[in-house]
Formats: sequence, structure tokens, C-alpha cells
Amino acid sequence: MKTTSKLYQSERRNAYLFVAAPVIGFLIFTLAPTLYSLYGSFTNWNGLGQMNFIGIQNYIDLLTDESFHKTMYNTLFMMLGIPIGLVLALLLALGLNRAIIGTQVFRVLYYVPVISSLAAISILWQWAYNGDYGLVNQFLGIFGIDGPSWLMNKDTVKPALILMTVWKGLGYSMLLYLAALQSVPKTYYEAARLDGANAFQVFKNITLPMVKPVTFFIVVTSIIGGAQIFTEINVMTPTGGPEYSSATVVFYIWQKAFGNFEMGYGSAMAVVLGLFIFAFTYIQFKVNEKSSYDLD
Repeated sequence: MKTTSKLYQSERRNAYLFVAAPVIGFLIFTLAPTLYSLYGSFTNWNGLGQMNFIGIQNYIDLLTDESFHKTMYNTLFMMLGIPIGLVLALLLALGLNRAIIGTQVFRVLYYVPVISSLAAISILWQWAYNGDYGLVNQFLGIFGIDGPSWLMNKDTVKPALILMTVWKGLGYSMLLYLAALQSVPKTYYEAARLDGANAFQVFKNITLPMVKPVTFFIVVTSIIGGAQIFTEINVMTPTGGPEYSSATVVFYIWQKAFGNFEMGYGSAMAVVLGLFIFAFTYIQFKVNEKSSYDLD
């Protein structure tokens, strides 16, 4: 009969302890709240009293809730910043991947917003967008343009928020693209140049395919994050903007659940949002099944 040493048994026990920590954390802080919220979505619970089961009534109410439909539209509209951010981040990464003076400084400058407090950045941009003394309108005034009150106009509030979110996440996407570009074997580019490929052909046939896994990762994580945008809305437009034009789904969930104490209804919206995120993520994985590449 094979026996194991005391050292092996000790290492195995320690390994189980290390594994147990995240598993227990997931069960307590993720799975349990998710299941509790799922059950709460079938009740008219106010967060304090008894949970009265009402079946799928909350979901039926969502079908005719114009505010919910509007916040879903606002959330999807603000995701237009994802492709804009991807293009800008890739262009920046291509520029900063060159051996020129000052690239290290620019890399740090572009990454500073990523590690800065989101609430502080939201306040900063709220000042910048002020219609009377904001820096944005002062800059436009140099060219004789009378800028609007960005956050108080239903036609400009969403583009203004998109610009801010793109700026906030640009450094993170740029850093990922930069790492991907630096991992591309130089022999690929040398072979392409020997074959007479021009710059555009090299970019199209080598650079883009090689950074495609990073693009896939950024798109998936950006969709997940964009669907849950809240802090920027709550700080910059605490009432949901003019005519509720900047309110997102999470903002509406927060208002219903913690403002109106409609926890059951808020839980139903959270479940729908979760399914929406899962569906988008699943579609992305299916579309990008062939995004992997073999360096051999």
C-alpha cells in the first residue's frame, strides 16, 4: 500500500485551504446573493418586511414600464463608446510602440485616469461640462462656438458621458494593446517586408489578427462594465438627466430598490440585466471562437 509523506499531506492540506478561501467567498458574496435576488424578483418585498410571493408580476410590469425601456436604450446608446475607445486605444498603442523619446511619459499620462477615483473624475468632468464656466465651453469659445449646457440638455448629455467614459478607459485598453503589439514576433513583419507588403497590408494581415484576442477581451469586459455603469450617472446627473435621458438600467434599479424600497421590482430588473449581459457575452464568444491563433 502506497503511503504519502507528511510533507505531501501538509502541502495538500494547505492547498485546500488556499482554494477554499475564494470558493467560500464566491458562495457567500456572489452565489447566495444572486439566488436570493432571483427569489426576490418574484415578490413585492420592500427590503424590510415580509417577502410576499407574486409570481412573475414584476416581469410583466417591466414590459410596460417606459422608464425601464428608456434606461435600456440609454445604456445601449452609451455603449457606442466601446468601438470608439477600441479604435483610439489601438492607434495610441501603435504610436507609443515606437522607439521615440517621451513614450514612457505618455504611457503614464494616458494610464493615470484608469487608476484615479471614478467619483473624483466624474466631479472633474461635471465642472468641465458646466455651461457657464466649464473648460469645454471655454475651449470652444476660442473658435467662436457657443457651447451648450452639456449635462442639462437631453441631446448632448449622452454624448458628453460617452466622451468621459472613453477618456477614462482609454489608458487601460491602450496598455493591453501595447502588450499585444510587443508580443508579436518581429519575424512576421520582416517576412512581410521581404514579400513587398506595404504598411496597410502589414497592419491588416499581421497586426489586426494578432491583437484580435485582446480586442475580444476588451469588447467582452467593456460590454459587461458598460451595462453596469452607475457612478458616473449618479455623480454627474443625479436625477437621471433632463427627461431621464442619461439614466441607465443600474441607476434605475438603484432608484427603485433603495429610493422607492421596491426591492422585488429592482431584483427583477437586475435579473433581466444579468440575462442581457450573459446573452451578449455568449454571442461574443460564439462570434469569436476562431479568434485564437497559433504562433507555430
